[in-house]
Amino acid sequence: MNAINYLNKQRAVWLLRLYMLLLFVAGSINADAHVGSSGVIVQRKAGTYQVLVSIQPPDVVPGTATVTVFVEQGRVNRIKARPIYFDSGDKGAPTYDELTRLDANRYEGDVWLMESGSSSVELAIAGPDGPVKVVVPVMAVATAVRTMPQGTGIGLALMGLLLIVMLITIIGASNADGIAAPGQTPPPTLKRRRVVGMGVGAVVLALLLTGWRSWWTSSAESYKNEQLYRPLPIKASVVPAAGGQQLTIRLDTTGFGTNWQKRRQISFVIPDHGKLMHTFVVRTPGLDAFAHLHPNRSDTLTYNATLPPLPAGTYLLFSDIVYRSGYAETLTDTIQVPGQPSSAYLPLDTDDSWLVATPMGVKAGAENGPHLDNDMVVCGKPGASTKLADGSSMLWMDKPGAVLESGKLYNLKFAVADAAGKAAPLEPYLGMGGHAVILRSDGSVYIHLHPVGTYSMAAEGSLTGRLADTARTFQYPDAQRFRDSIDRYVSRLKTLPEGEKNKLLMAAMPPMNHTMAVNNMVEFPYAFPRAGHYRIWVQVKRNGQVLTGVFDTQVNDPLL
Repeated sequence: MNAINYLNKQRAVWLLRLYMLLLFVAGSINADAHVGSSGVIVQRKAGTYQVLVSIQPPDVVPGTATVTVFVEQGRVNRIKARPIYFDSGDKGAPTYDELTRLDANRYEGDVWLMESGSSSVELAIAGPDGPVKVVVPVMAVATAVRTMPQGTGIGLALMGLLLIVMLITIIGASNADGIAAPGQTPPPTLKRRRVVGMGVGAVVLALLLTGWRSWWTSSAESYKNEQLYRPLPIKASVVPAAGGQQLTIRLDTTGFGTNWQKRRQISFVIPDHGKLMHTFVVRTPGLDAFAHLHPNRSDTLTYNATLPPLPAGTYLLFSDIVYRSGYAETLTDTIQVPGQPSSAYLPLDTDDSWLVATPMGVKAGAENGPHLDNDMVVCGKPGASTKLADGSSMLWMDKPGAVLESGKLYNLKFAVADAAGKAAPLEPYLGMGGHAVILRSDGSVYIHLHPVGTYSMAAEGSLTGRLADTARTFQYPDAQRFRDSIDRYVSRLKTLPEGEKNKLLMAAMPPMNHTMAVNNMVEFPYAFPRAGHYRIWVQVKRNGQVLTGVFDTQVNDPLL
């Protein structure tokens, strides 16, 4: 083979590789759906440091999670981050990546999440006040497929067509090279050999591309059917029962045996601040009736609760559960409530609560106008107030403005004042200062908030405990024994005095620094993921009674 023939063949190989790479990139971002995610927000005190952490996980896995850390207290020199999966633990975790310091108190960087499943991001904080580590639970799941811009697709297709023509031409020329020496008349067979070479090259390329396309189509279908996250389906129903109406939530295990993506470790559900399941039901479309329930587990698949005397209507249902692996998810359904007399209500859990308020967008005496609760000014800033069931008032303090911005991190602060306007001290509610639920008017955004952020404390406990485990692979205990032990623990909590129960729950939670000069306030860090009209329910406890405040607000996209 002469030098020209060798160079032509080398060029053909290079062009073929380039074309396959371009096709791979084009195929990998060609899709037709997208599901948004609001990320994870955590406010933590670790040693002498207090940090506010925001993690935006990728919507495709493998992918990069954006980690932002705001240092609220303490002297920090550097922050490093690494992902840790529950299955592989500390032994299988990669090395740390250092975050970039963007200003005096803000650090940011990307962390690769290579596998789907329960995971966390471990932050290593160093400074004059000593080294500490913070674990932030992150659910690494594929929630979307990517779409290619039409212009990019057309450009890549034209480039691909050009490369194919060049490859066929090179193959034909390579097949005819070396027949005639320089200066000699080409033989009659030269043209025929070139045409035959081009034809054979075209057939080979067609077969290669057809095979590659078949493989890619199969891989894309596998991604959509098996890797793309789908919440565990449930079947919720309401039936008459002693003491009111019974809400039954049954986990649907259909397909567990044939599709690994649907499987869950349902025998290994663990309590989150003392409850196996937190269920919220909200009447639609007005979002004017609300209940926070804690169903009992009657068997592995079935949970039951007594519905409070809610008005009849269609209700959105959101149930939060956490697995032993730290994997947390919200299960959703829609139920029909026929209504019931209030005298028949006997709750199965004394921590259950409910409220009926005015419909969203409607305020008494202003039925034809918008209702955004901007009815007062607190310390020169817009504020909002709502009456509580015991005659006290809840105030939305330091509200940034009448209209908030999507994607912006806020610290939502609420205070309670008694009927005389004096600060009303609050009691722990399930081991913490309060709870909040935020729901977009169409039900497309839902979040159960705590003073420490948007994540589950039970998930953090599982993932932190896994870090201390030196085993390379986690070994689950016997499913029935584990479930029975959890049921006994939850039942025991219900028998404890309120103070003892809260002390036990708080001991299992991460350190929180939300001490106020007067114990009548509660704060929740949150960033609204998209524009829209939102309703916020804030729940606190006072004199042994769970009190719920309701606030509405408008969120717009930021002006560019």
